[in-house]
Parts: sequence; C-alpha cells; structure tokens
Amino acid sequence: MEVILLERITRLGGMGDVVKVRNGYARNFLIPMKKALRASDENKKVFEERRHIIEENNAKSKAEAEIFAKKLTGTSLTIVRQASQEGKLYGSIAVRDIADALKEAGHNVAKSQIVMTSAIKNTGEYPIRITLHPEVVTTINARVVRIENEAA
Repeated sequence: MEVILLERITRLGGMGDVVKVRNGYARNFLIPMKKALRASDENKKVFEERRHIIEENNAKSKAEAEIFAKKLTGTSLTIVRQASQEGKLYGSIAVRDIADALKEAGHNVAKSQIVMTSAIKNTGEYPIRITLHPEVVTTINARVVRIENEAA
C-alpha cells in the first residue's frame, strides 16, 4: 500500500514522501496514529493544500521537544534493585521501570518514547535513549545499584 507520510519516520522517509509499505503496517499503525494518509489523488491534493499547516505544527512540536530535551540532558537516574553478590539482578529493569523512575524525578515521559535494546539484568550504568520527536533524541544515564548504601 502506498501512503503519504505526515511526519518523518526513521528508516521510511520524511514528511510528504510517498512510500510503499505493507498493508498491515499502514492500516494498523501509520494511519490510526495519524502518521500517514493513503496515497490517493484526492489525499495528495488535500496534503498539498494543508502542507504548510502540517509543517508549522511539526516545527512547533519539534521546538517543544528540544526544550524538554534540554531539561532531560544530564539527567541521571539511580534505581535500587535486589541483586546477587556478582551484580546480577533478581529481576530485570524494563522500559516501564525507567518511565516510573523518570516520573518520580519529575519528568513526564511516555513509555513509547523510551528506547532500550534489551532489558537491564546487571548492576552498573546504562545509557537510555529517549525519542521525544522523530528529529529530537536525547540520552540519559540510568545507574542500577544493589543496595541503598551504594546509591549515595
């Protein structure tokens, strides 16, 4: 299925690009999340008429994301979990745990904005990517410690 992208999407294209994607990806994700329109002649005309409005909204949300990214830059989270003497956690730390820790620190970040390649299973320091906007990405540090004495 061909769609017109309404915003920049990583590994797919930029705003206004007409790209071919799988039907399920378009129907179940891109179109319901208002990230794309079906690429019909009628929708192409509508997009070109509204292009300047979409670009203004995109620039506004990008500016807000950049301001929030400046607040997040340098943020370091300390997460206390039970672990063995070797530093292996008895559980793991996932996106939900990072989102909860950020909320406790006073930053409201959605779980869908946090990017982790895998769950954290050992103590130590880990960089966590946060995608606030398709063009604005920041990194915070998460420090996982075994007991509260190590947190200080």
